[in-house]
Order: sequence, then structure tokens, then C-alpha cells
Amino acid sequence: MTPNLAAEAIAALVANIERVIVGKRETVERTVVALISGGHVLIEDVPGVGKTMLARSLALSIGGQFQRIQFTPDLLPTDVTGISVYDQSTQRFEFRKGPVFANILLADEINRAGPRTQSALLEAMEEHQVTQDGVTYPLPDPFMVIATENPIEYEGVYPLPESQLDRFLLRLELGYPSREEEKTVVKRQLIAHPVEALEPVASSAEVARVNQVVRACHVAEDVYNYALDIIQATRESESLRLGASPRGTLGLIRCAQALATLRGRDFVSPDEIKELAPSVLAHRVILRPEARMSGQTANDLILRILDRVRVPA
Repeated sequence: MTPNLAAEAIAALVANIERVIVGKRETVERTVVALISGGHVLIEDVPGVGKTMLARSLALSIGGQFQRIQFTPDLLPTDVTGISVYDQSTQRFEFRKGPVFANILLADEINRAGPRTQSALLEAMEEHQVTQDGVTYPLPDPFMVIATENPIEYEGVYPLPESQLDRFLLRLELGYPSREEEKTVVKRQLIAHPVEALEPVASSAEVARVNQVVRACHVAEDVYNYALDIIQATRESESLRLGASPRGTLGLIRCAQALATLRGRDFVSPDEIKELAPSVLAHRVILRPEARMSGQTANDLILRILDRVRVPA
């Protein structure tokens, strides 16, 4: 597949999802960027803004299998990954796969489940496999987790551990639509939901081929150094107790490659790095208590770092 064909395939996915998700092009683009980069997305937002529809639309657009898990305080790890059940007819234990065995997995309100259940996703997200009773079961390809999270000030939620947050390639928000966008959404859904008429515009095999093109997208030394300067600044910031990890550096480069491919280029510019840095890095850093008490946020801090770090010509 050529870079031009890859760009057309990515653009087709974005346009197809936008038939359902109105007025949120940046979020839709970055969700597709995460898919073709082989990563996962965490969406932190209020209920009812279209998080579930975004995941369903993405799955339908690639003709993939979609599964949804509603995370609750009593959800068990085996409710996610699957469980071994004794079959009396064969007198053997048989593994019954859980909903994690899907192309697009929606982990709805992931921060309502306890840490033990949240951690059940870690192996699947990182290794694309599930191990049960010493046996490893590969997950479908592609495999992507889209997790939704209620704002932490809501009651009955658990903060995600840093090790799990670092597994998410991007953290995104949808936000409320504008007045005209909301009117459009309501009119479209009065008779039937647009997602019901959505058809695939790509296959799993095409997603894999696009991923190969994305990984071949050229990254110049100056662009590598620019990304590393940003990462190093998070580690040296007096406002941060924990800076971005090497996984964050890799994620930033891979997302930039995918976004550059979407824009029809076979090389990454500093613009992609700067544009994606808040979504890739803000959830990977930890503010010091005094910075949090002064009203600072991780996203604001990343933006200030971007203002200070010199952009290569």
C-alpha cells in the first residue's frame, strides 16, 4: 500500500464515523490515529456525549467485532477475560472467552471497577493476549480498548493506577456539541439512529496494511530530538512528581507518524509532535501536591512546556 492509499483509507474511516459523531472531527481523527498506531484510547467526559457511539462506529467502519463491558464495583476479572468451566461430557476444563476477545472493546466507566478488575486488562492491552491457567490465548487483530472514565469528582469511582494509564496511547474528550450540532444530532435520531445504517469502509487486513505504511513514515533527527526535549522537560519540571515514560516517547512518535500519513505526507513535521503532545502525555505525568492545590492541571503544564521548548526549523 502506498502512502496516498493509506491516507485515503484513514480519511474514509474518519468520514464514515462522522456520519454518526457530529462536529468532533479532532476527536474522531485521533481515535482513528490510535487504531492504526496499535494503541488504546481513554475518554474522560460526562455521560451522554457519544462515547459509546464513537466506539461502535469505529468497529462497524472496519467490519470488526464490538464488545462492551459495563464496569461496576462488583465486576470480577474473569468477567473481562473469561473463565475455565468444567465440561462433564469431556471431563475437561474448557476456556470460555470473555468480552475482551473483540476487535474494539468498550470498557465503559472503567473507573467504577476496583483496581483488581482494572488490572485484568493490562496484559491484554500490552501483549494483545490473555493467559488463563497457564495457557495463552491471542486476541483478534486489530485489538483496541476504548475506555470511558467519569470525572474523578463523581462519587463511587476509583482512580486508575499509573501503570494502567501509561498503557493508553491517547486521552481524549468529546465535550458538549454546539447548539447547531446538537440540533443536527437530534434531527438525525428522531426516526432511526445513524449508526444502524453504517457500513464498513475498510477491513482488518487493510488496517494492518495502513499500520505498516504509518510505521515507515520518515522521522528526521531534529523531530526525534524535539520530542525528546519535550519528554525531558516533563521529567525536570518542578511541578511534576513523575514525568513521561519512554512508552510516552514512543507513543508520541507513532501518533505523529499516523497523523502525518492522514495528512498525505510520508514524513513527520514538528507540528504533529506539538499538536499531539497534550493528548499523549498529560495522563502519563503526576503533579506534585502543591501544584495540584494551586489549581494547575497536567494539560496546562504540558502546554507551558510546549511554549518553552524550541521548535526545530
